[in-house]
Amino acid sequence: MKHIRMKELPSSLRPYERCIREGPDRLTDAELLSIIIRTGSRDENSLELAHRILALNYPSEGILGLLHLSLPQLMSVKGIGEVKGLQLLCTGELSRRIWKRKTIRKAVSFCEPEQVAAYYQEDLRHQKQEQFCMMMFNSKQNLIRDMMLSKGTVNASLAAPREIFAEALCHRAVSLILVHNHPSGDPEPSREDIALTKRIAEAGVLLGIPLLDHVVIGDNAYVSMKERGLL
Repeated sequence: MKHIRMKELPSSLRPYERCIREGPDRLTDAELLSIIIRTGSRDENSLELAHRILALNYPSEGILGLLHLSLPQLMSVKGIGEVKGLQLLCTGELSRRIWKRKTIRKAVSFCEPEQVAAYYQEDLRHQKQEQFCMMMFNSKQNLIRDMMLSKGTVNASLAAPREIFAEALCHRAVSLILVHNHPSGDPEPSREDIALTKRIAEAGVLLGIPLLDHVVIGDNAYVSMKERGLL
């Protein structure tokens, strides 16, 4: 089958011309990616390459899958070298940061567990390792900072109260929320999760920096230990 170069397509089908004429909001995910990667390979144009990228790892999620692809995964696609792979990674990271900032503006006080879960869901739901994160708040429960404390199995050695409250005191936090993910997709807290949470909560009482909640993220699901009465 003869390879169709981009310039051989009618202007009505070329993403770049469509974007100029109709605006980026009128383009499909593949057309947007096509403009970002600019060129295809000898065997396919950039639009065809974009369709293959979208189907690479999470085809049911479309463009969201870009947030969860690694550089080696992207470079496994014929036509994607290191430069194009890094462009796509940075595009995904930029999108993630914009989305998180938007979430902060919508839920400045993070009063409800679903607001916390929404803030972390796309970051954590497809991670292959557990990530243990902390949100630090001021007296109005506005987010001062969020950070990842450890990566790997959540246990006492990786998430010791000493390290947690050292960070909290450094940033003058008055309260905390802990968040971690379950790579299995099931957010049900384990016995270890519950024991660690209670240990951290007890330390928080002594230091006057209460632990408000510990939210466990699964695949499109979460569990709030506060709502469960485990905190």
